[in-house]
Amino acid sequence: MSVDATLSSLGLSLPAVTMPAANYVPYVFSGGLAYFSGTLPMKDGKPQFIGRVGKEFTIEQGQDCAKLCVLNILSHLKNALGGDLGKVKRLIRLGVFVNSAAGFTDQPKVANGASDLVVQLFGEQGKHARFAVGVSELPFGVAVEVDATFEV
Repeated sequence: MSVDATLSSLGLSLPAVTMPAANYVPYVFSGGLAYFSGTLPMKDGKPQFIGRVGKEFTIEQGQDCAKLCVLNILSHLKNALGGDLGKVKRLIRLGVFVNSAAGFTDQPKVANGASDLVVQLFGEQGKHARFAVGVSELPFGVAVEVDATFEV
């Protein structure tokens, strides 16, 4: 099943591409790899999930936020690949930053929202290396930011 068909079967869709608000690009291709900048949970051009996991948001809500970040990455990737996510050979690595309340230590559980989604979408090619860290603040106060590296 294609990534697009799997997205549809999960009741998900890719958001419209949102361009960065600062002096950088959303991705760079080099040597068969696509490197993605930290990507925020954007919907309709606006940041979502404003607050900290462990305070304003539960782990499950943090996972939903991480999924939205991945959907935004995939939106850029699909656009960059001429609409064909089938050109993805594999996901190499995810980096997940979690805006964490004091004492919150379940960042890996939050990151599972992103990891589980890409494995659902890409199967074996979606299995990846990863880091998940807690931070005291993220841009616009969002709960999660995700970066990624894909082989294409």
